[in-house]
Amino acid sequence: MYFLKLLSGLPFPILYAFSDFLFVVSYYVVGYRIRVVRKNLKFSFPEKSAVELKTIERQFYKDLCDYGVETLKLLTISKEDLMKRLVYKNPEIAQPFADRGQSIILLTSHQFNWEWLLTSGCLYLPFKVDFVYQKQSSKLFDDFSIESRTRFGGYPIERAQVAREAIRRKNVLRGVAIMADQFPGLAHDKKYWTNFMNQDTAFFLGLGQLAYITQYPAIFFGVRKIRRGYYEAEGFVVSLPPYEKESQQIVEDYVKATENIICENPSGWLWSHNRWKRKREEDND
Repeated sequence: MYFLKLLSGLPFPILYAFSDFLFVVSYYVVGYRIRVVRKNLKFSFPEKSAVELKTIERQFYKDLCDYGVETLKLLTISKEDLMKRLVYKNPEIAQPFADRGQSIILLTSHQFNWEWLLTSGCLYLPFKVDFVYQKQSSKLFDDFSIESRTRFGGYPIERAQVAREAIRRKNVLRGVAIMADQFPGLAHDKKYWTNFMNQDTAFFLGLGQLAYITQYPAIFFGVRKIRRGYYEAEGFVVSLPPYEKESQQIVEDYVKATENIICENPSGWLWSHNRWKRKREEDND
C-alpha cells in the first residue's frame, strides 16, 4: 500500500502520461478483453456501423486507462481537488429527504469515474454514504478499495451483509450507494431477468429486496466525463416507496436510467466486463 500511495502522489500530468502508455499496451499490444468488449458493443448497439463501434471501442480503452490512474489518485487527492474535478450539479436533490430524517438509496452504474462519484458523495450530500461492495480475492486490492472509498467518511458494507446492515443501521441517516449493473455471478445469487441494452439480462434481485426492507426513496446519479480529469454528476429521483414485497419496479427504473446514461456516452461504461456470459435458459437449468 505504501508504494501505491507513492504513485498516487504523482501529479496528474505524469499519471495521465502513464495512462497513455497503458492505453497503447492494453489496446494495441495485449488486446485486453477485446473479444468481450467487441461482442458487448455489437449486441448492445446493433444499429451502429462498424466504424462507429470502432470509435466507441477505442475511446473506451482510453477512458478505462484514465479510470485506473484516477482511482489510484484517490489515495492522496485532497477534498478540494476532488470536488473541483467531480462536480455534483444538483446535490440539493437529497436535502428534502435529509430534512425529514429520511435515508435514501443512491444508485449509479459503472460509468467512468464511478469511484470518484462514490467517494465525493460524502462531500456533497447532506449525509454520509454507505457503499455496498464485493470483497476482492486479493487483499491488496481489497484494502486499496476500502481505504480509498472511506477517506472522506464512506462506510463499507459487504454485499453479503446488506440486509443485516440495513436493519442494524436503520436509525443512521445515510445514503446507501449501490452499483447493480454488473452480472450477479455468484451461484446463490437470485436473479431478475429483463431487457437491457437490447439483450435479455440478469440483474441482482437484492436491489428490490433492499428497497422493500428499507422503504427508502431512490436517487440515480449519472456521471459524465466533461474532459480529461473532469466529470459532473446529476441526480434524479427514480423510485419512491411504498414498495411491494415481490415488486422489482426499482430494478426496472434503474435499468432505464442506466441505459440512458450509456446511450448518451457509450464509451464511458465498463464494456470489458463479461456482462452477458449466461443466458436465461442456462440459469434455469
